[in-house]
Amino acid sequence: MSFTELPHLKARPGDIAEDVIAVGDPGRVDLLSQLLQDPRVVNEHRGLKVVTGWYKGVRATIATHGMGCPSAMIVFEELGKLGARRIVRVGTTGGLRRGMRPGDIVVATGAGYTQGGCGLGQYMPGVCGATSPSPVLTARIMESLARLGARFTAGPVFSSDAFYAEDPSFAERMSRLGFVAVEMEAAGLFALGWARGWETAAVLVVSDVLVSEEKVFLTTRELADKFTLVGRAVLEVFAGSRG
Repeated sequence: MSFTELPHLKARPGDIAEDVIAVGDPGRVDLLSQLLQDPRVVNEHRGLKVVTGWYKGVRATIATHGMGCPSAMIVFEELGKLGARRIVRVGTTGGLRRGMRPGDIVVATGAGYTQGGCGLGQYMPGVCGATSPSPVLTARIMESLARLGARFTAGPVFSSDAFYAEDPSFAERMSRLGFVAVEMEAAGLFALGWARGWETAAVLVVSDVLVSEEKVFLTTRELADKFTLVGRAVLEVFAGSRG
């Protein structure tokens, strides 16, 4: 059977590992690819850098998914068509709880979203998607983080469609509703995971705290040590279950 090239990821069958770390920032692909042996760039089309290599004898892919659910879900769908079976988002998030600090780690145990938002209204008209991660994969990642000495908060996040709509009143309201952090892609990933049969999870690093008086927004470069720690924890889970 001939392969029809996909419109966004110009990789081919065999280029994408079953185990994928997905990130918003292509600079984070460069950072986490340093954890792999024999990394090979398999896509750069549309700025969606994707690298596949090896970690402790297990193939793994690090892929850029862009910003926001509509962009990210295109990438998730195409990764799935190319063979991905486990996708873990490693991204930034805005803290919603007082006492949080930039650099804190959040493991998402679920994701809320605006009714009809995240592009999910077109996938599931009239239905709220199942926006929880895979429980076993998420538990294994938490165990891996703990083994590496990482402290983290586990709780639900809110997947927003509008970065600049997040004012202090939004942050206070979301916090009162039980969300620990806000980001932009987890709900779409989780819902697609259940619909397509993938395992999914999300581990996030706090880049800013929306309820803090101190306005600080840290980048991938400034959070490099934390992202490297999180990436290693996820790759250890991949290696442990495939080895």
